[in-house]
Amino acid sequence: MAVIRVVLADDHPIWIDGVATDLGDGFEVVGRGANAEETVAAVAAAEPDLVVCDLHMPGGGGIRVARMCGERTRVVILTVSESERDLLDAVAAGAVGFLVKSTPPEELRSALVRAAAGEPVFSPSLASLVLVEFRRLSGSSTDVRPLSEREREVLQLVARGHSYREIGAELFIAEKTVENHVRNILAKLHLNRRQELIRFALEHGIE
Repeated sequence: MAVIRVVLADDHPIWIDGVATDLGDGFEVVGRGANAEETVAAVAAAEPDLVVCDLHMPGGGGIRVARMCGERTRVVILTVSESERDLLDAVAAGAVGFLVKSTPPEELRSALVRAAAGEPVFSPSLASLVLVEFRRLSGSSTDVRPLSEREREVLQLVARGHSYREIGAELFIAEKTVENHVRNILAKLHLNRRQELIRFALEHGIE
């Protein structure tokens, strides 16, 4: 597996050092930032595979980083916040993941590998809360009849934060087949980014 090049960002240098240590082999820290502006500059300079940043940094925090860098790389928010609103704002800004800082190192590494490959990653403790909140905000369900029954099943599992491998095991299909289903869903819903797919599923109460 190729080494994942990552930019780490937080206004507490000790936290960055700790995460860098936890990542271990398989990751290379190619940039650091103490605020949103420094992080955006680090991304432009290093062109990393992944950005892992705090939500509440100076200068707009992780939301600004996701908004400005989400098109060129994968952005994962790593925060102490367990607020549904913060998660929703991060996804809307373009983040592909939202994890709490209490995530064990092994789980963090696994999630970041998936995020670098473009898969959505969220702390399991937040998944059900987010789905409930989106249902409350939407108030009604949007027609998704263009999707086949299998595609709808895949979409439901994607919305819950499952990896492609986990979805394949759940539905007894190959991981590559899951990826193809996601590609077809994106085309049918006129979406061009995986995080837009997550947002669509959550906004319309699909679980």
